[in-house]
Amino acid sequence: MAYKLRWSAESIRNLEEVINDIQQKWSDKEVRGFKQKLGRQLNLIIRFPTLFPVSLSNPNLRKAVLSKQTTVFYQITNNTIYLVHIHLNRKNQIE
Repeated sequence: MAYKLRWSAESIRNLEEVINDIQQKWSDKEVRGFKQKLGRQLNLIIRFPTLFPVSLSNPNLRKAVLSKQTTVFYQITNNTIYLVHIHLNRKNQIE
């Protein structure tokens, strides 16, 4: 079955926040690396939507850990994968 990928408005905002965070702390090289890693992760999700575990906090969502800093939450509905949220795991930590 071929799955379509849809981004929620929130996940687009989250992505922009993550990229801005990387740009502020690192360089364009790290931004490119993050985008490539995210692209590979999304391809995996599209090819194998049930590969990643169900979220414990919301059983309607699946949780794909991209890195120790970033987690992608998505929902599978029929033949569509909805990216619900991209979570910056360390966002609330005191630096």
